[in-house]
Amino acid sequence: MFSLDGKTVLVTGGTRGIGAAAAIGLAEAGADIILIQRDTTRTETLHAIKAVGSKSMIVKCDLSNAEEVKALVKHITLDLGEAIDILVNCGGIQRRHPAEYFPDEDWNEVLQVNLTTCFTLARDVGRHMLENMEKKPQGYRGKIINIASLASFQGGITVPAYAAAKHGVLGMTKALSNDWVGKGINVNAVAPGYIATEMNTALIANPTRSRQIMERIPMGRWGTPDDFKGIVIFLASAASDYISGDCVTVDGGWMAR
Repeated sequence: MFSLDGKTVLVTGGTRGIGAAAAIGLAEAGADIILIQRDTTRTETLHAIKAVGSKSMIVKCDLSNAEEVKALVKHITLDLGEAIDILVNCGGIQRRHPAEYFPDEDWNEVLQVNLTTCFTLARDVGRHMLENMEKKPQGYRGKIINIASLASFQGGITVPAYAAAKHGVLGMTKALSNDWVGKGINVNAVAPGYIATEMNTALIANPTRSRQIMERIPMGRWGTPDDFKGIVIFLASAASDYISGDCVTVDGGWMAR
């Protein structure tokens, strides 16, 4: 039920953090992985995937460049001849400023990478899946997994662009599910809590905020990237075939408090 043998997954944000752990976990479950990276010299995830016996390749794309993103799925499916069974939209950036001084250029970049690129890839991969559905065996379902955030439900502090983008990811996930779940594509989201990754370096380094955050996490620790392997495998596999338009929080109990 959880096997991903014979499946090909397109992963953004796979060079580090949650994206790297998700890509490696999916490979451990049997999938082959296409890593989308701006920096093709970052090969740690590629080698980790190959070490577990799965195939992997790196395809270059700058997620902040709308034209490159628009050309990506066509390049993979037509030029490289790869069929995409699963999409994991994990690429994201963060910018922090007091709201009254938040720069337009940072707002635009965060919305582009965290929301518009997420939609463009979901749209194009979804279309690819639908166009090839008749070639698939009976019972086949494509899977799209978007990485949301606690900021999909809360506003955060000094992160208005990130909160806007992640609220958008949640709405987009539901909308795409409504369009596609009856046609063979499940669309879901995963909302990480406070995870010890590079994106949260500023929070971890702030003794006051770090203490406040830790005091509210019932599990008593920050999350780690490996905490996401299980949920991503579940949402990518046949085990979740009747789940769509949903968002699973992985937060050590934060949202329940």
